[in-house]
Amino acid sequence: MFGRPQLKTPDQLAVMRRAGLVVGETLEVLRAAVRPGVTPRELDALAEESIRSRGALPNFLGYYGFPASICTSVNDSVVHGIPDDSPLAEGDLISIDCGAMVDGWHGDAAISLSVGPASADVAELLRVTEESMWAGISAARLGGRVSDIGHAVESYIRSQPGGERYGIVEEYFGHGIGTEMHMDPDVPNYGKAGHGPKLQRGIALCCEPMVTLGTKKTHELDDEWTVKTDDGSWAAHFEHTFALTASGLWALTALDGGRSRLGELYGGPE
Repeated sequence: MFGRPQLKTPDQLAVMRRAGLVVGETLEVLRAAVRPGVTPRELDALAEESIRSRGALPNFLGYYGFPASICTSVNDSVVHGIPDDSPLAEGDLISIDCGAMVDGWHGDAAISLSVGPASADVAELLRVTEESMWAGISAARLGGRVSDIGHAVESYIRSQPGGERYGIVEEYFGHGIGTEMHMDPDVPNYGKAGHGPKLQRGIALCCEPMVTLGTKKTHELDDEWTVKTDDGSWAAHFEHTFALTASGLWALTALDGGRSRLGELYGGPE
């Protein structure tokens, strides 16, 4: 589960930041476009145009044969949904996963949002999932261990009102990133702290909790991509690419680098 991480130089992280900004800006374009009646395929076209217009390549497109530039997972779909022509309806929950590559270096991030007003349960699911991601990122410290991140994600979720009702998906998790989109080490969203590779200067990781309103168990559809919950419960997914620098944490796919969420932990570019 825990492989040896690729460590980056400050110059290499600077290129990853360029890729990360393309991803972050594209996700904001898509957030603004989500509304009842729009189709995931239309969102995919917007995403590809946004990524290419910023001088990057959509790294999801063609990845192991994936046919689109983003993943769009709706309601009980957790991850890896293929954009199609089914119009979004008011009250739907959509998760959008997006990636881009600049000069051979990758960025990867995801957001989840309600199509129109969210029910109370969905709004709380979105809040808990996003906050758990930031809890995981904030737990990363020089000299710590990779499993500290997942421990913090799980601990945050379980500490919330009704936290035991949430399913924390275990089959899919975060990962290392750099010259490839998915690299060692794996970054699970659960488990005990203090295990796995040391967190060192120059490591870049993706923290991406996937949380459901029911079971943690999932299955893959016949399209060999879309992952759904076994019980039909709805799911949320948030992700940022982040790096550990000599001065702290740098959220490479957050438009502000994570400054507003990480506070004194924010390290920014070296």
